[in-house]
Amino acid sequence: MNDTNDSNSEKSQDLRSRLKQFTQPLVDSLDTKLRDQVDHRVDDRVETLLAARLAVIERAIADLDREVRELKERRES
Repeated sequence: MNDTNDSNSEKSQDLRSRLKQFTQPLVDSLDTKLRDQVDHRVDDRVETLLAARLAVIERAIADLDREVRELKERRES
């Protein structure tokens, strides 16, 4: 009985090994494609967030510039 179990175990391991060899290129390809999609989505989100924050900074700079001009005009008056 032990020999039968060992033989079945070896066949099972051999089958798993062959299946893994057969499917590994497909798994690797899918992994690469998914990683690229995730990277692209993350890049898009980062760009959107940076654009929003940059817009806030640009408005603040414009406000400061306006205030500085007004102060200069008051001094000159």
